[in-house]
Amino acid sequence: MVEKLLTVRNRAGIHARPAALIAQTANRFAAEVTLERDDTSVNAKSIMGVITMAAGYNTTLTLKAEGADEQEAAEAIFALFESKFEEE
Repeated sequence: MVEKLLTVRNRAGIHARPAALIAQTANRFAAEVTLERDDTSVNAKSIMGVITMAAGYNTTLTLKAEGADEQEAAEAIFALFESKFEEE
C-alpha cells in the first residue's frame, strides 16, 4: 500500500472540475484508490465521492492506493494536486 499526504493548493478547492480530474486519473489504474479526511474515506474513482470531501484551499488529505499499479496511481494523483489542477 502506498500512502501520501496531499494538500489542496488551488484557491477554489476541490469542486466539480478537479473532482472529475481526480476520478478520471484514478480510473486509469487497477489499484484501489481512496482519499481520506478526518474520519471520512471515499473512493477516488467516484466524482461525487471526491466532491463530498468538501476540501477547500489548504486542506490536507491522505491518499491511499493499493494494488498492482499503486505507485503509479499515487504519483499521478499527487501530480494533479501539485499542479493545482492546472487552474492557476
